Amino acid sequence: MLDKRKFYINGEWVGPVEPNDLEVLNPATEQAVAVISMGSAADVDRAVAAAKEAFATYSQTSVEERLALLEKLLSIYKRRYDEMAATITMELGAPATMAREQQADVGVGHLQGFIDALKRLKTRDRLPNGDVMLREPIGVCGLITPWNWPINQIALKVVPALATGCTCVLKPSEFTPLNAMLYAEMIHEAGFPAGVFNLVNGDGINAGAALSKHKDIDMMSFTGSTRAGIAVSKDAAETVKRVTLELGGKSPNIVFADADLEERVTGSILECFNNSGQSCDAPTRMLVERGVYERVVQMARRVGAEARVGDPTKEGSHIGPLVSHIQYGRVQALIEAGIAEGAKLLVGGVGKPEGFERGYFVKPTIFADVDNTMRIAREEIFGPVLAIIPFDTEEEAIRIANDTNYGLAAYVQTGDPKRAERVAARLRAGMVHINGGPHRYGSPFGGYKQSGNGREGGLFGLEDFLEVKTVHVPDAA
Repeated sequence: MLDKRKFYINGEWVGPVEPNDLEVLNPATEQAVAVISMGSAADVDRAVAAAKEAFATYSQTSVEERLALLEKLLSIYKRRYDEMAATITMELGAPATMAREQQADVGVGHLQGFIDALKRLKTRDRLPNGDVMLREPIGVCGLITPWNWPINQIALKVVPALATGCTCVLKPSEFTPLNAMLYAEMIHEAGFPAGVFNLVNGDGINAGAALSKHKDIDMMSFTGSTRAGIAVSKDAAETVKRVTLELGGKSPNIVFADADLEERVTGSILECFNNSGQSCDAPTRMLVERGVYERVVQMARRVGAEARVGDPTKEGSHIGPLVSHIQYGRVQALIEAGIAEGAKLLVGGVGKPEGFERGYFVKPTIFADVDNTMRIAREEIFGPVLAIIPFDTEEEAIRIANDTNYGLAAYVQTGDPKRAERVAARLRAGMVHINGGPHRYGSPFGGYKQSGNGREGGLFGLEDFLEVKTVHVPDAA
C-alpha cells in the first residue's frame, strides 16, 4: 500500500500538523491502495501563507517565463502519461482504455489549450477614450476539484492559475488524491518556484471550508455538486472573494424524427454510460419525438442490453465501477425511485451485475415512459442511468429540456441544420452539442442556472483568474 501522507507546501513534501489518516480504496476491489492524510485548517494556513509569499514575485514574472514553465510541464506530463492513466484506473476505476484515451488525455489537451491561449492574451489594452486597461493576476487561489474527471478539473484550474501569474492551493477529492499528487511531482520537476503551487488533501467540511473562508485567498474555483458549491459561495462571501463554480447537470438530449437514429441513439447512450455515468454534462435525459418513440425505445433496449461492465484494468469499451460505496448507494436509491414512480425499466435495475459481487459496479440502466417530474428526470444520478421522455412538438421539446434547475449542457439530434441552430439558440445551457459534436480543447466549459458560473478552458479560463485595472492617463498635449 502506498504511503502518501505528506502534503506539497512551499516546494517540499511535508507531514500534516496533526496525523489524520484515510485509506484510498480501489473501487473495483474495495481494497486499500494508499493512505493519505486529511488536512486541517492549520495545514491550509501553511499552504496559503506559502502561496501568499510566492505571489509577490511570481505575479511579476513575464508571460514568456511562464510559458517556458508550462512547456516544461507539458513535456514531463507526456513522459509520465501512462503513469497518470494507470493511477486514475486504480483510484477511480476508469477502464484502462478510457483512462488512457480520455481521462489522461485531458492533461495534455487542456495544457496545450492554455499555452495557446496565453500566447494570444492581451494584458495591456489602450481603450478608445485613451485610458489604459491592464489585466493582472487576481492573487492567491483556492482550488477544489472532484473525483469524477480528476486531472481534467485539476488542469482546468491549476494551469490557468499558473499561466496568469497567480499562486494556488489545491484540495483534490479525498476519493481520488493520487493523480493530484502525481501532478504535484510534475509541477515540482518543471521548476515552478516554491510556494506557487501547493497541495493539501482533505475533505470539504474541514480543508475545503478553511480554504473558502481564508482571508488571504483572493479567489475560489470549485467543481462538484451544486449543494457543495452553495456552501463554498457562502463561506467565501465573508471575505468577498471571487468564486467560480462548475456544478451539476441534468442534460437534455433532444432526438428529432429526422435524425440518423441508429447512429445518434447508440452514440448518445454510450456517452451517457461513459465514465460509468459519472459526468456532469452526460446526456441523461433523452427527449424523443413521438413519431419514432417506440422505435427509439427498442434501439435503447438493445444498446443497453449489449452494454457490459468489466475489470477496469483490462482494455476494452466496458463500463467500470462507481467511485465509492456512497455513490453506489445514491445511484441504487434513484433507480429504486424510478421503478416506484412508474417509469418503464428497459434494462438494468437495482443490484450489482452478475459476477461482480465485489466492487461498486452498477447495472447499466435505461428507463422509458419517464415524466419530467420524476426524480430520475430531475436529480443528477451520476451513474449509468438514462431516462427517455416522449415529446410531440419542437416547442414542447424545448420546454421540457429547459424545465430543470441545471443548465450545463444540452444535445440536439436532427437532420435539419436550420432546426439545430434554432433549437440550440433557445436551450438554456452553457454548451449545446449538435449531432455528436464534441467538446474541443480551448472552448469555454460551463453552464447556466444552478450548473454554476464562470467558464473554464482556453482564453475564457484565463480571464477568470485575472483582475482588470484601469489606468487613467493625462490627456495628450
